[in-house]
Amino acid sequence: MTNAENSSTTAPLPGGPASSPLRGVIIGLDIGGTKTHGVRFEDGVPVADESAGSSNVQNVSRDEAAANLADLFARIGGGQVSQAYAGSGGIDTADDAAALASLIQPHVPGARVTVVHDSRLLLAAGHASTGVAVIAGTGSAAWGRNADGGEARAGGWGYLLGDEGSGYWLGREAVRHSLRQMNRGLPADELTIALLRSCGVDDPNRLIALFHSPGTGRRFWAQQARLVVEAAAAGHPESQALLDQAGEDLAALALQVLGQLHIKGPVILGGGLGMHVAPLQESFRRNLMDAGVADIRVLDQEPVFGVLQLVAEQA
Repeated sequence: MTNAENSSTTAPLPGGPASSPLRGVIIGLDIGGTKTHGVRFEDGVPVADESAGSSNVQNVSRDEAAANLADLFARIGGGQVSQAYAGSGGIDTADDAAALASLIQPHVPGARVTVVHDSRLLLAAGHASTGVAVIAGTGSAAWGRNADGGEARAGGWGYLLGDEGSGYWLGREAVRHSLRQMNRGLPADELTIALLRSCGVDDPNRLIALFHSPGTGRRFWAQQARLVVEAAAAGHPESQALLDQAGEDLAALALQVLGQLHIKGPVILGGGLGMHVAPLQESFRRNLMDAGVADIRVLDQEPVFGVLQLVAEQA
């Protein structure tokens, strides 16, 4: 699926030739399910780096998204900006891009605003112009591009339809594990005990109502993924198996995109889980290597820093 973009044309930047795309002020935004990461670049140099709550309207209301963007721009500054380049989950159509651009534009009047799917930031931040980017964060998705400009995508359908290997998926699977243990008449194990404590309930049966409660949602359950990671590190076999399955599912997304684009790599893994959970990374690498993929990378910088490469390519 082609990523959507929304942009407005501006005059050449003052003080430098039009062929210098990184001159002036560029705002980079990486909008995830939990937070919005913003960096202000001046002549290609980061001068402000801040985070606020999510401004992804799939996860929060439009009013909350607008308030979080206002909070972020109050700290990184807006005003005389030449370009704002945002990557966000849930950008599947031109209408999705335009809706988010309309929230950003008031903070950067007169600037060119571009909105793309957040996996594009990841590929650029991984120092690649072609290849496949895999996000493992609150949600999950894979996106890639080949040398002919062809694009393909796998996953990214949202938590009700997919998001395998994501934080939400791990949180949900922790609940399912606890309920299965209960139904089998088995005592609560370390993962269940940790989950009950985190959720503030005293019986696995109460997790059912809590899971379906409007008071909890995608972000809440994604945050419970840390319990699986911690239990796995302590030797809990079922948690270790969940991280192994997450890596396998994410590798499957990458392989699907590689096949569609007829390329061999690179494959770049990012997102909060992808960048920081070693057992998931190991499973991801192993499954890709078993399929003949050799160039596998874990992102070594935050995706928002891919904005400069994308702006240069756009120019």
